[in-house]
Amino acid sequence: MLSHKDVDQAKQIAEFLAKGDCVIFSGAGLSTESGLADFRSKNGLWKKHDPSRYCSVNCLEYNYDEFLEFYKARLMVPENVKPNIGHQLIAKWEAKKLVNGVITQNIDGLHQAAGSKIIAELHGGLEPIFCHRCGTNDTVQNFINGIPCKKCGGHLRTSIVLFGESLPQKDFTLAGKLTEHARTMIVVGSSLTVSPANMFPQMVKNKGATLIIINRDETALDYLADIVIHSSIGETLSAINNFL
Repeated sequence: MLSHKDVDQAKQIAEFLAKGDCVIFSGAGLSTESGLADFRSKNGLWKKHDPSRYCSVNCLEYNYDEFLEFYKARLMVPENVKPNIGHQLIAKWEAKKLVNGVITQNIDGLHQAAGSKIIAELHGGLEPIFCHRCGTNDTVQNFINGIPCKKCGGHLRTSIVLFGESLPQKDFTLAGKLTEHARTMIVVGSSLTVSPANMFPQMVKNKGATLIIINRDETALDYLADIVIHSSIGETLSAINNFL
């Protein structure tokens, strides 16, 4: 349950949101409220699995069975995982022209499933599936079944950015444009420790716009924010929506 202070701040955030030109910056904490595991919290995936081992080009090329099993078991979103109230409200606000778009570190597709249209996926996504060697697109089913590329025999992979790879240029450029035109940025569910993704909230502050952070735990950029709420994202966004 939100504290009285959190409710008062939710009202303030609603006032900023009502002015429009807002951009949402989302991280794994948003999707944990749909039942997905996050990565960097005390119970996150990286406490149990070394990302440099499982999510690297080296693993893809030389330990493909291990690479495939990790992605199948951990990152392929189960059918019963649905967008939560947070995803739904963000999509609703975009439809009402209050939000210009979403910059996300998530790879689960839940923003799209909720109806958001303008999304910069900084870390890529599960699809399209393609061959790491020749780039030919393939199907999710063939990837899950470990079937090699029918054109060259190479390993199939997701479009998730692996450690050591560059961020997708199209999405990175879109994130920059959204940030440039933002009057307000609302960060939801990100620890803001990952570079270069965390440059966008910093850019917002550098240009004099409003930065709001909503996350259960403290973040690396709380000190920069105009408003910080450490509470449930779904409850907080619902409270904000009630004041619109």
